[in-house]
Amino acid sequence: LRIFANPKMPSIDDYYEPWTYDYENLTNAPLGEQMPVAPPRSLISGEPMKIEWSANWDDNLGGSTEILSGDPVLKKVSEQVRLELEQTYMFYLPRICEHCLNPSCVASCPSGAMYKRSEDGIVLVDQDRCRGWRMCVSGCPYKKVYFNHKTGKAEKCTFCYPRIEVGLPTVCSETCVGRLRYLGLVFYDVDRVLEAATVENDADLYEAQKSIILDPRDPAVLAGARAEGISEEWIEAAQRSPVYALIHKYQVALPLHPEYRTMPMVWYIPPLSPVVDAVARDGHDAEELGNLFGALEALRIPIE
Repeated sequence: LRIFANPKMPSIDDYYEPWTYDYENLTNAPLGEQMPVAPPRSLISGEPMKIEWSANWDDNLGGSTEILSGDPVLKKVSEQVRLELEQTYMFYLPRICEHCLNPSCVASCPSGAMYKRSEDGIVLVDQDRCRGWRMCVSGCPYKKVYFNHKTGKAEKCTFCYPRIEVGLPTVCSETCVGRLRYLGLVFYDVDRVLEAATVENDADLYEAQKSIILDPRDPAVLAGARAEGISEEWIEAAQRSPVYALIHKYQVALPLHPEYRTMPMVWYIPPLSPVVDAVARDGHDAEELGNLFGALEALRIPIE
């Protein structure tokens, strides 16, 4: 019974106790001089509770410093830098499952329920095969797999695969008000994924992963794609892919935590605003595309 025991499982304290609000008290309150309220109630016990923290409590610096000292990213940063909030440069980082080329959740699943689809690279959970071992929960370094205690199954972002299959974008992309999410096909050399993921130096991981993403206009790549039965429609889509352009042509997109060696396939463009301001202060046109999409080294935000 202990073969697949996992001692590193997140507890309710890591997520905070889930709650809802007593909306019935709000909508059915009798007439009176005081405005009725919807007090919070625990989803576990049903009892009234005082909300003091949650998973997103500190997202906008509107919460407390209760968990600041335990942040692994900030451990090496001095206390003075951490707490000088007026000098903090903040930006939102919307995160979904990375649908990695070398997914650790797939490797850690004892029942083989986690798998990566060969036709489009989407990582999914086979709900029929999942046995609730939860190795994937601790095995994913991005923490994008969660366990549904009602169904006893692991769940995660599906990259809206039913929409992808009929040519529609993911819901998060389509509904993004800022239009900041780009979707696109890329060709990659599956035979070199292991080689790229096992380079000795962490500093070489970015270039290693970028090198296995192939140029969809290269005659040799096109010949190989056609030999594998990839349709002309897909080839044309790969050639028009904004993702390939952002990664290779403009070189402004970066994989998230490449040091995890999972070869993540959701890439991010770092915020450019402070750099644009610096370019303008130097007397250059900050809105000129050549300056805006210059070398990645010139646009890098220094991080202690």
